[in-house]
Amino acid sequence: MDLKNILPEDGPPLSEVNKYIEKYKNDLIVIKYGGNVLIDRNVFNNFITDLYVLNKLGLSTIVVHGGGPRIKRELEKSNIQSKFIRGLRVTDKNIINIVESVLIDFNDDIVESLDKKGSKGVSIHTKNSNIIEVIPEAKELGFVGIPTSVNNKIIFNILEQNKVPIVSPLGLDKNSQTYNINGDTAAMAIAKSLKARRLLLMTNVDGVLNKEKKLIEEISSTEILEMIKNETITEGMIPKINACLDAVNNGVTGVGIINGTKKHSCLWEIFSDKGAGTLIRK
Repeated sequence: MDLKNILPEDGPPLSEVNKYIEKYKNDLIVIKYGGNVLIDRNVFNNFITDLYVLNKLGLSTIVVHGGGPRIKRELEKSNIQSKFIRGLRVTDKNIINIVESVLIDFNDDIVESLDKKGSKGVSIHTKNSNIIEVIPEAKELGFVGIPTSVNNKIIFNILEQNKVPIVSPLGLDKNSQTYNINGDTAAMAIAKSLKARRLLLMTNVDGVLNKEKKLIEEISSTEILEMIKNETITEGMIPKINACLDAVNNGVTGVGIINGTKKHSCLWEIFSDKGAGTLIRK
């Protein structure tokens, strides 16, 4: 395999890539691609390239995508005001139908773009091979679910065919009712269930920053809890960090928080010595 033909010029150096292909070849990598990172088409295409490269290099990658901004746009078109409780969208019957159709459309978009690039993606959502079973998170949130189990078998079947599972953050309850799931929560549930080597959370920030606003390249769960306590980590970052801690305490070797708007950040995180963001370990 000629790596030069596969790797982008502005990606990590060949010498390092070789080393990491070997390191990850029998492992699973779950990538959460946040809705906020997806608005810019160039950023989207850059991510599709990274996925293609990972697939061509033989790494087993599972993608969980968000869709917040697209959902917001569709709801606004229908004049629906969203209400949030603890950062989660209150989801009634009408909203869940819109959320489901937006996320499935977006899922198809990722699969089609990956196909055009030369790798095969497979859609996983509530209308096609649903893998996530849920229970309601809280009555006042409506159709917002917490994953109770993940069907690993479906994922393994897709990976064995050298295809990329593309998962929408949706699940079904025991009555086959669709629920919306927070994207980070869905990705974490899947990473834990698969005991993935890496969970990468792609966001629009560089990673975890210290008090001086400098990037922390690697951090342990104890150090992170300290940072929440002394309020270095605040607000929107807290649920994300809690998801990371849950993952590393339940079988995921490491969680990376990386900036998805930077070119080839996935490849730099996986295939280079310095990584691309913050790596959280147990």
